[in-house]
Formats: sequence, structure tokens, C-alpha cells
Amino acid sequence: MKKLSENTTDLLQEIKTEAAELPQNKRRDFMLNGLKLTAGTALATAVGKVVAGQENLPPNVPTWQKSLGRGVVSVPYGQPSKHEANLIRRTVEWLTADKIASISMSPLHKMKGIITPSGLHFERYHGGVPEVNPDDHRIMINGMVERPLLLTMDELMSFPSESHIHFLECPANGGMEWRGAQMEALQFTHGMLSGSEWTGVKLSTILQEAGIKPGAKWVLAEGADAAGMTRSIPLDKALDDTLVVFAQNGEMLRPEQGYPVRLFTPGWEGNTSVKWLRRLEVGDMPWAQREETSKYTDLLADGKARKHSFVQEVNSVITSPCPENPIKRKGLLQLEGLAWSGHGKVKRVDVSLDGGVSWQTAKLKGLVLSKSLTRFGMEINWQGEPLLLQSRAVDETGYVQPTLSQLREVRGTNSIYHKNSIHTWQVQTDGAVNNVQLG
Repeated sequence: MKKLSENTTDLLQEIKTEAAELPQNKRRDFMLNGLKLTAGTALATAVGKVVAGQENLPPNVPTWQKSLGRGVVSVPYGQPSKHEANLIRRTVEWLTADKIASISMSPLHKMKGIITPSGLHFERYHGGVPEVNPDDHRIMINGMVERPLLLTMDELMSFPSESHIHFLECPANGGMEWRGAQMEALQFTHGMLSGSEWTGVKLSTILQEAGIKPGAKWVLAEGADAAGMTRSIPLDKALDDTLVVFAQNGEMLRPEQGYPVRLFTPGWEGNTSVKWLRRLEVGDMPWAQREETSKYTDLLADGKARKHSFVQEVNSVITSPCPENPIKRKGLLQLEGLAWSGHGKVKRVDVSLDGGVSWQTAKLKGLVLSKSLTRFGMEINWQGEPLLLQSRAVDETGYVQPTLSQLREVRGTNSIYHKNSIHTWQVQTDGAVNNVQLG
């Protein structure tokens, strides 16, 4: 870019003029949940901030260093910086008929590490968020048990507790693209996914206290929301790693995450981790409730439906670059992403720069935990060439993340859930990133 005027008003005008001279395909508007920005205004905003803050740059003493800051008691519950105000969950307005039965998606493009802040964790409601009074809330354990229980929250929390880091994913994550729709933001293609530390009591401990009768094979979990969300859980899973959770990321659950108590089934469809848990009934067969018959089944090409597809299969996505994180300069840059598997640990992640023609193995970064988000990264030297970025994860069972054509060959195009195919970002010569679909 040519040398720009030092006057902010003139600078903005020059930038707008330059943007107007760009080819149409580089001036096109892009949409992020109703927030419409043009290339010219986005550039003007970015450069304007630099010019406005020149007096704060070294060797000058910045303005915020010249006076005392606020005291700790002025904000008794910490909040993010005002400069991070755009770091929010977003919804797709047309996705559901009503907001009381909708989804808000995590900003994965801005997340660091493998823990999602509780305030940015993705949300899914079927009947809105109930305001549950923990003093009046009870958890019933009934059915095929020797000693039916009615637990208060204090009684629940008197059991031995454990903390584990796991991802939570809606099985509809990516489902909007199953038939070919293309969402121009990572937050909308993969944002029904988050990772947290969950603290609670193992369900096996509670069931041991109640005593399981011979012949029992299933547990029905029921929520206290207006939808009466219910799911049938195989007893094997209930006695394995399922938790009755009361805390998330070091604090009590948020209302939208099931306060005061929820079920948590690591690695499984998010809807099986029933929120606002009020009842656990032990039985000898699944209950065939609404959310496991008319919903959360996978319609195949021949018209039959795959049911009880509980496990979230191995998946991955590149988070930088992505549509919200374009490449801003040539040279060395760190390509990053997330991988996860409901079957256990991520074993390897491969990255392709050419749409799957060739692959390089990325580095797994930080903690690699079972049924948890896993960071991967790889350094590339970008000199303005177009790229087709893909990631392909392999979990410890040997399952390899499939291509979209491989997935459609088995599942057809009628499904909504469990779209775990390899995802492609197209990097243009100016660093902009678009969502494209390859076979």
C-alpha cells in the first residue's frame, strides 16, 4: 500500500478509495451472524486503531501507565476486557423455529488451549433455560434398583467427586453442510463444540448405593426443563465413565449448562448429557423417547434410520487460518487446529495444503487426553500461493477421519447428525479464507 496520510479522516477516505478500486471479488461483503463488514471498512477500522494509538507505542509511556487503575473490589466477579467484546457465542437465526429450542455456538477461531470459558461454551436448549432452585431440587433414582433414592444437592455432593477434562459436542455439529450448504465462518461450521473440566460424582457410585437389580441394562435420564428432555443410556456406559456433574471449570454449573446438576457422558452425543437432571430410572430396555426416535437418529440413503449412534467419531478442523482468521502477511506462520474423538485419545493429525493430494504430520500440542479437545499445529511458509487446507485426524482405535464422499457413500445425504468429514478451507492469494467442499 502507498504511504498514507497522517490525518485520520484523510486516512479513512484514502482507504475507502483504494478499496473501491479493488476487483469486485475482493470487495464482496461477508456475513457473520448479521454483522456485515466490507473489506474497506474492516481495513479502515484496523488501521484507524493503529493511528489513534500512536502515542501509546514505544518509546512513549502509554496513557494507561500514567494513572492508577481500578481496585479489585470494584468488580467482584471478573469480566473480559472491553476490547474482547466481540468474543461471543453466536446463533444462526434460521436454524430453529424458536430461540427457546436453539443453539448458540462457540467462537472456536478465538479459543486458546483446550478449555472453553464457561461463558463461551456452546448451548443447546429444547425448552429454554429453567431457573432451578437448588434447595428445592431433588434427583430421583428409581426403577430396577434395590433401594430407590431421593437425593438433595447436599447429599449428592457428599459422595466422592472427580474432575475430568472432556469435550462436549452436539451431534448436529456441521449438519447444516451435510447436503451441501456452506457456512462462511468456523463458528458456524464447527461451533457446536466446546471443552471443559467437569466435576461430579461417578454415576456408578450412585447406582451402587441404590443397588442394581439383575436383568437391568439401561438407564433413563430425565431433565427438569420444560421439554422434559430424556435419553436412554446403556448400563455399560452408566457404569463406566458417566458423571453426575455439579461444577464446570472450577465453579458451579451455569444455568445454561444445567445448574444445579447434569449428566455427563464423555465422548457421546451432547444430548445424552441431560441437563437439569431430576431422575434416573434403571430398566431392562431402552425407552424409545421422542429425542431418540424422531430426533437424534441418522436417516440413511435407503430410508432406514441408524439409531443409538451415541459416540462422536474422530474429527478435526483448522482454526487458524479460517474465514474469521485470514492470513495477514507473507512468511512463516503457525497453522493451528483442534482434533477430538469420542473413542479416546487423538493419535495423529495430518495436514494437507493441496486439498488432500499430499499430507504432512502436524505436532500435537499440550495435553493429549481421552475424549478431550487436542491442539495441533504446524509451521508453514506462505508466499501468497493459493491453498486448500485440510486436516485429517486418527484416533487411538485406528479410525481415520473420512472424506466427505466416503461419508456420503455410507450414509447418503439425508442425515443431519455425525458429520465428521475432512473440512476444506480455500486460502486465496490475498490471504482471505473461504469455505469450500471437496469430495
